[in-house]
Amino acid sequence: MRNLRKFVLLVAIVAIALAGCNKGAPAPAGAMKAAGKALTIGLVLVGPYNDQGWSQANYDAVQYVTSKVPGTKMVYIDKANSADRPGTTVSQLAESLMGQGAKFIIFSSDDMSDEAVKFAQAHKDIFVVMSSGSQVWKDGKNYQALPNMVNIMGRMELGKMIGGVAAALTTKTGKIGYLGPLINDETRRLASSVYLGARYAWTNYLKKDPAKLQFKVTWIGFWFNIPGVTSDPTQVADDFFNSGYDVVVSGIDTTEAVTEAVKYAAKGKKVWAVAYDYAKASEVAPNVNLGVPYFNWGPAYVNTAKAAMAGTFVSHFEWNGPDWNKFNDPDSGAVGFNKGGALSPEAAVGVDKFVGELAGGLNLWTGPLSLQDGTELLASGAVATDQQVWYLPQLLKGMQGQSVSK
Repeated sequence: MRNLRKFVLLVAIVAIALAGCNKGAPAPAGAMKAAGKALTIGLVLVGPYNDQGWSQANYDAVQYVTSKVPGTKMVYIDKANSADRPGTTVSQLAESLMGQGAKFIIFSSDDMSDEAVKFAQAHKDIFVVMSSGSQVWKDGKNYQALPNMVNIMGRMELGKMIGGVAAALTTKTGKIGYLGPLINDETRRLASSVYLGARYAWTNYLKKDPAKLQFKVTWIGFWFNIPGVTSDPTQVADDFFNSGYDVVVSGIDTTEAVTEAVKYAAKGKKVWAVAYDYAKASEVAPNVNLGVPYFNWGPAYVNTAKAAMAGTFVSHFEWNGPDWNKFNDPDSGAVGFNKGGALSPEAAVGVDKFVGELAGGLNLWTGPLSLQDGTELLASGAVATDQQVWYLPQLLKGMQGQSVSK
């Protein structure tokens, strides 16, 4: 009998040990409760879901999630802006997605930052993703403790540099125009990144005087055209082409830079454009399109959705770069560059060379660099911190255009 008791006790101890082994790793500190095997993702888009730009890149990314993560589905609302939906706030629109079962909400525009915070604070049991913001960046300027929010952004500065190289290796007049949206930290650093890429190719590949490269930024006032509110991006592009700028680089969510280049090319002008945001935008108007630096939100959204379902969702900031080992791989890198049909073979070689240099560690955010008003940003040899790039206060010296809103 005594031996039998010992045997039963031993079996119980083994069973408890095995049960402990099967529990898996504990949830990380601060993790939200797991959503489980089913997750409805709500997506709030600032523009039309099919804009061939920023909004469509996000829309396609969530479709990517639903194709890769069993148990997920998408509900969405687009045109979430004051012009298309007057009298309705973005947080209210997000709540309408909650009414459709969404437990995971993506606010997909920097323009939504304040509303995303308001929503996250009011709905602490909802997983919130803010695309492009920095609210939960502990090393950022305006950190807020929001346990249910994640910030996700791609290092588009690198893609924009590649676009700048394509522009500089193509222009015949030495005049590059940048069609900008509204003015903020994000748009200043992206416009400046195009300039850095263009200047690098102009001086290092073409061996030309940097003083003879003209780079002008014109802002329209929002991410896309709102008649009566913004400047008309069609007119801004036309103004560039009519004043000797033969390459226009887009920084807005829509395709006016490319479509206007098509019109001028049809009249016999040698003009080109660089698209933005959406990978397939490189296929639009191949006779004038030099290519597109694009966001690939899908992989990061997949990881975040899986974390929500598994109980490992923890508030954090991520700023994701390309996959240099598999550049343009849709299953890995956060940003990329697709060449357009108008990029010459010679320019394409230069673009590939530049991508290789970036992969090898080239960093154009290295001094000496000065801001537009002459203030030193970086001393010779100094490398910018992430904070200096993210919160760029002005355009760079050598660029024309406003640095701050009037």
